[in-house]
Amino acid sequence: MLRRRRLPDAIAEAAVVLVALFLAFAAGFAGWAVGHSTRHTQTVTVAASGATSTSSTPIDPHVAAGAHDFSVFACAQCHGDRGVGGVDPAVPALTTIANALTPARLRHIIDHGLGESKNPTKPYMPVWGEVISTQQVSDLISYLRAGLPAVPTAEPPAIPQGQGLAVEGATLYVRYGCINCHGPNGLGGVPNPQSPDKTIPVLSGAAFRKQFNTDAKVIAVIRSGSVIGRAPIVSMPHWGGIIPDQQLLALATYLKTLK
Repeated sequence: MLRRRRLPDAIAEAAVVLVALFLAFAAGFAGWAVGHSTRHTQTVTVAASGATSTSSTPIDPHVAAGAHDFSVFACAQCHGDRGVGGVDPAVPALTTIANALTPARLRHIIDHGLGESKNPTKPYMPVWGEVISTQQVSDLISYLRAGLPAVPTAEPPAIPQGQGLAVEGATLYVRYGCINCHGPNGLGGVPNPQSPDKTIPVLSGAAFRKQFNTDAKVIAVIRSGSVIGRAPIVSMPHWGGIIPDQQLLALATYLKTLK
């Protein structure tokens, strides 16, 4: 026969059980609350100040590469931002003709140039065949035929203001694509096998300064270009009507700072 427990002992045991149950319930509730909060918390990416909001839709890599090439090779400086035109009446908008031309025709124009090569008063599409790779041309065509969409960071460098003509000219040297043919710091080095000296001229050094010893001479050759022969030779395009006078002076000022 079981002995009856004393009342104080029973009360104590009951209290211990209740405390244990309460602690277990509290722990379970805390775990549920953390899990619930985690499931309903969204990760928010904060853009840097001044950054432009962009779509999360993936961009075809070839279209993106073409957009960057479009910027690097200064296409926008003649054809307008994203090819909308409006820079010079002699330069067509690409938004209206890119899909009207076959990829083969677009490649031929990029490689061989287009325009009035003998008229220095008119912009001339330069010969890019010896400078731009086959893959880059393919990417440019992909970008054109995709409708020249906006691609983040595929933009020409911003022009510094209030920092002197030489600083402005250094940025313009990149913005107008001069660096692609004449090399960084005007050191040259880009092959041009069909030209008399087999390379694109340097824009620095004693020989250059002797030949172009004034700002006026430098500005004149930028305006008129130096179109010698036809593709595959690479020629200096006509920048007259494209580059404003103040920017031409900034370019000449920058060139005087080179080695």
